[in-house]
Amino acid sequence: MSEEHRETGTGWPSPVGPGRPSGPAGEPDPRPDAPDPDELSPLAPVEPVEPVSPAEREDVPAPAEEPGAVAGPDRAPVSRRLTSAGAMIAVLLALLGFTLVVQLKTTSTDPTLAATREEDLVRISSDLDSRERRLRQDIEALEESQRQLRSGELGRQAALEEATRRADELGILAGTLPAVGPGLEVRFSGPEKAMSSTRILDAVQELRGAGAEAMQIQGADGTAVRVIASTYFVDASGGGLVVDGRRLSGPYTILVIGDPATMRTALNIPGGVVSSVRDAAGNVTSEDREVVEVSQLHAPIKLDHARPVS
Repeated sequence: MSEEHRETGTGWPSPVGPGRPSGPAGEPDPRPDAPDPDELSPLAPVEPVEPVSPAEREDVPAPAEEPGAVAGPDRAPVSRRLTSAGAMIAVLLALLGFTLVVQLKTTSTDPTLAATREEDLVRISSDLDSRERRLRQDIEALEESQRQLRSGELGRQAALEEATRRADELGILAGTLPAVGPGLEVRFSGPEKAMSSTRILDAVQELRGAGAEAMQIQGADGTAVRVIASTYFVDASGGGLVVDGRRLSGPYTILVIGDPATMRTALNIPGGVVSSVRDAAGNVTSEDREVVEVSQLHAPIKLDHARPVS
């Protein structure tokens, strides 16, 4: 038997190959997970295993080659060099960090709040809310006071305007203020009997009843007297009239402010002033005026007995 046929445990040569027994004892184990008999056999020669590079293996990725590295299994480690892209990224990261730090320092206006406890922060917030409520209440109170002052000012202004208007009206009625407005110019002419104090007083009464608001009587020489509620008329000796102590000579002119049509109708009623003057051979003429000026003033009357009711 040659050296290629080695002895097995049964004395039969092994046709399968070196190190594999033949016969019943050399049958392979039918189990799929059974170990290889060559590996279990102490007589099986161990074949040298060649190293496999990571690039030849499919399940292990090959390491990336660094620029400037020398290919080969015996290459030595080379220090990594920074590229331009890496330097730019590092600079950008440094700038970003600097910006964040500056922003945090800028936004933190009160560094003491960072070290304040949560309970203190809650108390500070509650105090601020209470102060805000008080300030809002003060603002509402001031606005209400302003409204009241404005309302009172408007009320006082309205009262002042009403008082001024009433004083003007009373001044016109009392003859202490001049007056202007539409009205009539009434002229009396004729003999002294036709222009007696009785007929002039009747004319004044008729004009007042027709709504006359202000009037004055003027004599031929231009002397004028303001006619008010207390004015009296007396026949003067030798002719003429005495009106409130002043003597007037005819003919007489009465300037009166009021509604012209109403006052003219009152003078011309049958049996009235115009009829009585004409019956005495006198004459009465009336002329409408758009503007009548009653400029003669009466001295203020001092009351000795009458007092306003309080």
